[in-house]
Amino acid sequence: MFHFEGQALNAQNSEKLVTVIGGSGFIGRHVVRALAKKGYRVRVAVRRPDLAFHVVPFGVPGQVVPVQVNVRYPASLAAVCDGAHAVINLTGILSSSGAQSFEAVHVFGADAVAKAARNAKAPIMIHLSAIGADLESKSDYARSKAEGEARVKAAFPNASIVRPSIVFGPEDQFFNRFALMARFSPALPMIGGDTKFQPVFVGDVAAAVAALVDHPKFEGKIYELGGPEVKSFKALLNYVLNVTMRKRLLLPIPFPVASLLAIVTGLLPKSPLTSDQVELLKHDNVVSAVAEQEGRTLKALGVQARSLESLVPSYLYRFRKAGQFTAPNVQPE
Repeated sequence: MFHFEGQALNAQNSEKLVTVIGGSGFIGRHVVRALAKKGYRVRVAVRRPDLAFHVVPFGVPGQVVPVQVNVRYPASLAAVCDGAHAVINLTGILSSSGAQSFEAVHVFGADAVAKAARNAKAPIMIHLSAIGADLESKSDYARSKAEGEARVKAAFPNASIVRPSIVFGPEDQFFNRFALMARFSPALPMIGGDTKFQPVFVGDVAAAVAALVDHPKFEGKIYELGGPEVKSFKALLNYVLNVTMRKRLLLPIPFPVASLLAIVTGLLPKSPLTSDQVELLKHDNVVSAVAEQEGRTLKALGVQARSLESLVPSYLYRFRKAGQFTAPNVQPE
């Protein structure tokens, strides 16, 4: 046993190498940290390893190493998967643009990673997808996620697939985005206010992935990950306003109007809203009853889901008028 960050680590895991493709991003960095704490050697495979050195301190010297990979080049995938005990694919995009299209990343990329893991004879393969993945969906994002899952299963039948709901944490692009918007805008746009979400903490997603590496008995299933609470989009926006102590109008935008806005803003270099995102907001994003019944959830993986209330205020307080110095009895502005 050896120690890191005050925890005793399993020395046997230090003989096992885990390749995390896309390991420097929002979810990736937490997965790398969780694996490093368990003693695994971690190869963080990214397009720009020179921009991924922030993950190196998650382990002892030499334990976490960024390396270069491009999922469009099979030779680079073969190199990063070579000798791996587990291959974890976390690559994904929220909007399609140029070479970084849903087809290229979610379908071709997933297929290429699964084949590389199989050819490297890695015992374990884990693929990150999303709740709502559906081959029949009208959303390109959801459909490409489902196609990617199918490709992974075809190439690596025992692969585990992880489908989280909306993921929150200090670097998230949901609560931080709306909190920032509330600082400057008199209103927050609300598309699909009744749509349900089950926000899950990024650290819990990472713990679930680490559990799948630890315990081969869990392999081969599709896990749906959600937090302890189901909330509507409207409730989540109100929560942001309560935490940041802001008083703002929630402006309901009907789906037809939102679709038109998406077409107009789509002409911008970096569109804040796409037609695909509007389509996604028409459907609830929660753990299915079937997944609950079949034990394909965080609880089944031994992870106790943490709530919004226990974590979100710790990183949204900076959006209050006086940040951490805002008195608790100050009226919203």
